[in-house]
Amino acid sequence: MEEKIVKVKVKNIQQSPLKLRLVADVVRGKGVEDALNMLQLLKKKGSLSVKKALLSGVANGRDLFNVDKGDLIVKSITVDEAPTLKRTRFNSRGRVSRIDKRRSNINLELKVK
Repeated sequence: MEEKIVKVKVKNIQQSPLKLRLVADVVRGKGVEDALNMLQLLKKKGSLSVKKALLSGVANGRDLFNVDKGDLIVKSITVDEAPTLKRTRFNSRGRVSRIDKRRSNINLELKVK
């Protein structure tokens, strides 16, 4: 019997991948219930995005394989770079500097126990 995997992709999150990876490292390899409890206590902006991705995966698992969130484990979670928004800001001495507003994609795989 092959293992059942639920995949979730969340695209264009308005936060840099570096900051989101800190949150993803906390969740990786844990059970979904434990991961959700940890994210509830974590004081990071990215925890909301990762939590939404996890809840989406739980809903997908319920639809596809009829499993509860207690039966799911975070197999892998990666945070990749999405296209960057380039903005300009006026600087001293008549110069213009560029501001890169980085964005992220979350790739999440949940495994059924």
